[in-house]
Amino acid sequence: MSNHPPSGIDPANHERYLAAQRVTWVSVVVNVVLTILQIVVGYFGRSQALMADGIHSLSDLLSDFLVLFANRHGSRSADADHPYGHARIETAATLILGVLLIATGVLLLWGAGMRLQDASAIQKVHPATLWIGLLTLVGKESLFRYMMSVAKRLRSQMLMANAWHSRSDAASSLVVVAGIAGNLAGFTFLDLIAAVLVAFMIARMGWKMGYDALSELIDTSLDAEQVAAIRESLESTPGVLGLHELKTRKMGDNALVDAHVLVDPKISVSEGHYIAETARSRVLKNHDVLDVMVHIDPEDDTRAKPSVHLPGRKVLLEHLHQCLSGALPEPEKIVLHYLEGKVEVEIFLSAAFCDDVDIMRGLKSRIMEVVLSDDYFSAIHLHRHDAL
Repeated sequence: MSNHPPSGIDPANHERYLAAQRVTWVSVVVNVVLTILQIVVGYFGRSQALMADGIHSLSDLLSDFLVLFANRHGSRSADADHPYGHARIETAATLILGVLLIATGVLLLWGAGMRLQDASAIQKVHPATLWIGLLTLVGKESLFRYMMSVAKRLRSQMLMANAWHSRSDAASSLVVVAGIAGNLAGFTFLDLIAAVLVAFMIARMGWKMGYDALSELIDTSLDAEQVAAIRESLESTPGVLGLHELKTRKMGDNALVDAHVLVDPKISVSEGHYIAETARSRVLKNHDVLDVMVHIDPEDDTRAKPSVHLPGRKVLLEHLHQCLSGALPEPEKIVLHYLEGKVEVEIFLSAAFCDDVDIMRGLKSRIMEVVLSDDYFSAIHLHRHDAL
């Protein structure tokens, strides 16, 4: 197998892609062999339970090919149409697999139930079916352990789902062995009872897989323990004063996180951005997260008065000059703070202007009048701006 990633595969996912391909092809070979043995021996050996388990193994083949397809396309790099990558192809494949298992289980359940009502369908099975049942049990359990070890190493939800599918096969094979053994011991109806139980187990596993995949596709949050851990990472970031509106959702084997963090409202934009990037990198480093969107808030906007009704900088500066009736000279710099539904203004004036005591006294008096009655300004502060 080539050491270079196939065209379109994200190089970062190359090792994961190759390992998933390898384990899935092993599963394909095992399931081909077991499917043929179970269906052929089950048919000629008159074991409905073994045939049902053979059809179960056939559904495994379908799931293996779905995994191969999803692994190939889900490992592709992000593009303009899929900026977060293609990881949810795995989720969609898991949902399809779950639906197929439910349908298979229901059909087998219906068939076994109908045969139980027909006394002529209850026959003694051939002893060879017991040996094939035992071989299947060993093969499925071995396959489960191998696949689960790889799935855990790769942290692949889809491979874990396929591994647990093999474990369900091992469990159903155990039921089949018990049913065949009971049939051979003289309790001939037990083979059909085993077929009913296998059908039920197939449908149940399909429901669980489909439900989990659907939960991800509708953006269900991570579990409470994971959310609490992410919250701790964000809140412990230096400069973060509070956290609200933390939202999470699964994305394949990772997650997407959105959060609003509260910072000192008087710091610079660049410092606020630095705090946001620090918080983001901490979450990416410490958790299985694909991306984090950190929104910087100067105040808790879930409780504070919103400022969206206020005008922009240009209109506010024009209004400020009008309010001060020409008493305000050309400032060196003006900083606006949108807080609690109003605007706090910081005006930096030249040293020469600040040294004129009479003019400054008149300006401060006018500012006090404005702040008491103005709809926009909550405070206006004057600062001396000394050139370096």
